[in-house]
Amino acid sequence: MKHFSAAAAIFFCVATCAVADDWPQWGGPNGDIVWRESGIVDTLPTDGLLPRAWSAPVGEGYSGPAVANGKVYLTDRIIAERNERILCFDAQSGKQVWKHEYPARYTVSYPAGPRATPVVNEGRVFTIGAVGHLFCMDADTGNQIWKADFQADYGTELPNWGMAASPIVDGEKLITLVGGSDGALVVAFDKVTGKEIWRSLEDDAVGYCPPVILEFGGRRQLIVWHPAAISSLDPETGGVIWEVPWAIRYGLCIPMPRQVGNHLFLTAFYDGPMMLQVGADSAEIVWQGEGTDEQNTDGLHSIMPTPWVNRDNIFGVCSYGQLRGLNAKTGERLWETLEATGSGRWWNAFLIPHQPDGQAQSASDRFFIHNEQGDLIIAELTADGYNELSRARLVEPTRKVQRRMTIWSHPAFAMKSVFARNDKELVRVNLAAR
Repeated sequence: MKHFSAAAAIFFCVATCAVADDWPQWGGPNGDIVWRESGIVDTLPTDGLLPRAWSAPVGEGYSGPAVANGKVYLTDRIIAERNERILCFDAQSGKQVWKHEYPARYTVSYPAGPRATPVVNEGRVFTIGAVGHLFCMDADTGNQIWKADFQADYGTELPNWGMAASPIVDGEKLITLVGGSDGALVVAFDKVTGKEIWRSLEDDAVGYCPPVILEFGGRRQLIVWHPAAISSLDPETGGVIWEVPWAIRYGLCIPMPRQVGNHLFLTAFYDGPMMLQVGADSAEIVWQGEGTDEQNTDGLHSIMPTPWVNRDNIFGVCSYGQLRGLNAKTGERLWETLEATGSGRWWNAFLIPHQPDGQAQSASDRFFIHNEQGDLIIAELTADGYNELSRARLVEPTRKVQRRMTIWSHPAFAMKSVFARNDKELVRVNLAAR
């Protein structure tokens, strides 16, 4: 275990504020990828490696951490043993609390470990492995409560890059992509028993985009973006409310759809951006990008990172690393920069708006950006462009992709800290202001 220096401890003291938030699932407490804690640093204290509260050894994987109730949950893979693991750490000390290890023979591309962020809910942690192992574990003890095997139980044909979409909890249901036969693209399980409640949709491919529940026209809708269409389902029954067909090349529907008012924005690597206007029982295309060339793009062609959308602007990372601002009403490009990322195919950076004290979407333009080189950046994104305020190294990139070293795991922001991983370690860096 590595501990930071006494000098660093003065600045990066462990936060003891009782109102510190958790990050219990993909996208944080509200599933919208917004960090809302107050009392956070304005600038980072170094341009070198950020001082760690702790570092814990882990294996390979792309999944991000989840933080809840004083614990951190992560999945990884021990390649030599062909096993996946579910790991639980104490959030204050970094000490491992428990682990669950199980065999997982990989047949997917980029076989470096699980992809989906765990979900923590009411004393349970839910995980999905790269080849379709779903587990419900006791969050405190690591005892198995129930499990499912998508390939064995549902006849799932794995997507090329494995099962990547994190599940969501809705009331008593765990809803997740399964990709099974007989109308089981999406399945809702009883979160306590694992019993199937409903199944919905057919598609020859699964895709990689996490389902999300949003409200349009006063109606709660489960939005499932899969390779054939954007589908809206009734979360209680799985019944289809509306669909907009959209054939996505190579099934690369990955970034989570973004809502702003009665609009829904989506972006794909080859097929570009699309803006929908959505009502209680229908949706129609407002505007759509025209370019399908992966490099010479017209708008926003994101491979992995979810963009940020407000009433006026869209901010996101395009196919070759261009951080761009678009006009949300028209899709017109306002600006682009490579300053936060770099240039290369699939170049990636995660954008996390910081909106303390429940500020409205348009009230803050400050972002924490974690790029694939392992940097953590504080920057302002506005209609006028990119303004970098601070940058330091969070973790070292450990995965070689396209002749460069990368880190493709989304961090968690909780307890006035950032929790991040690579293929060797999970770290906590405290970001509490003095």
